[in-house]
Amino acid sequence: MANFPFELVSPEKLVYSGSVSEVVVPGAEGEFGVLAGHAPFVSVLKPGVLIIKGEGKVQKLFVRGGFAEANPQGLTVLAETAVPLSDLGGGKLGQMIKDAQEDVEDAKDDATRLKRQTVLDALKATAAAIEADGRTAH
Repeated sequence: MANFPFELVSPEKLVYSGSVSEVVVPGAEGEFGVLAGHAPFVSVLKPGVLIIKGEGKVQKLFVRGGFAEANPQGLTVLAETAVPLSDLGGGKLGQMIKDAQEDVEDAKDDATRLKRQTVLDALKATAAAIEADGRTAH
């Protein structure tokens, strides 16, 4: 399988830069995969798990906010939040879920509540994905 350049950038740092064979992105219109030579495409990110396949391993990160731009030369993802799933242990993800639940409860209008509920649902799905990975890793 052909490789292509990929960069994942958050406000804090360049999270990933390298040659990959595939990236699965949680887009607002649905999850999509990018391979080498992808047609030009831009998507808003929805909160979820981004999967990077390359350099002989698979990396999974929780991403939220931002957008992805694919073209025949590669893929760039700009994310407000990008955290490796492995870094979400030790209660960090649980705290993020608790904070998101409070945000939903504090919403002043339906549009805000819906946005915040989407984030909460994605965090819960991420927790389930991490748990499933833990069960299959043994």
